[in-house]
Amino acid sequence: MRIAHIEIGGVPRYALVEGDQLALLASDLFAEPVLDGRRVPLSGVRLLPPIIPRTFYAAGLNYKTHLREVAERDGTPLKFPEQGDVGYRAQNAIIAHDEPIIIPHDSGGKLQYEGELVAIIGKKVKHVSVDEALDCVFGYTIGNDVTERKWHSTDRTMWRGKNSDTFKPMGPWIETTVDLENMVTTIRLNGKVVSQFQTNDMIHGVAQYIATMSRYLTLYPGDVLWMGTDEPFIDMVDGDVVEVELSGIGTLRNPVRLGTPTD
Repeated sequence: MRIAHIEIGGVPRYALVEGDQLALLASDLFAEPVLDGRRVPLSGVRLLPPIIPRTFYAAGLNYKTHLREVAERDGTPLKFPEQGDVGYRAQNAIIAHDEPIIIPHDSGGKLQYEGELVAIIGKKVKHVSVDEALDCVFGYTIGNDVTERKWHSTDRTMWRGKNSDTFKPMGPWIETTVDLENMVTTIRLNGKVVSQFQTNDMIHGVAQYIATMSRYLTLYPGDVLWMGTDEPFIDMVDGDVVEVELSGIGTLRNPVRLGTPTD
């Protein structure tokens, strides 16, 4: 089941994606789907972020190639984490499919993409096992964890390097049934493939993260967990278009433009 969050007449609605048509839902996102009988063309609506998360979690350094690159860059020993570490991102940074990523006018010039699988929690859970962890996942979408590398490396926290406005494109919709084992992540910059990797080739998978997190954190419907990314990264500049495609879900596309002091 594929579910889009759309705007019709200025009102946000959820709808089932059925080919090039949308069947509007009368039910809430996490309820059993109930159609209201209306259908509209997909091409005629504005896509919104699939969800504004209750809590925005992010897995860090979750791919081996990424860790090797970081170790080489920083001149530190390569060591894979024994368990997944979790960070947080800010809601203000979320934008939808086709909305522009804004390069801050005073950026150091290294704004880079990070294409990621996003898991959307659909049930309240605490102390869930690895075997049962995926049962609490409602569905999946795509994220682009845009990062300003200079700020990321020099600021004491990630407050602007990761969380500036527009730095978290998410979409285009939610897919409730995916094949994690065979999913491929493909990232294109201006139509050229710049990165491709097996999505599930993670050091710690979705189930492991959820199980570990739930030992200490209660997870609620509407929480999201971004699962990290793999190398390489290329700087994005004004006028670029970045696309993150996850097989079985779709493609998240966003243009890039230079901001002004008032953005």
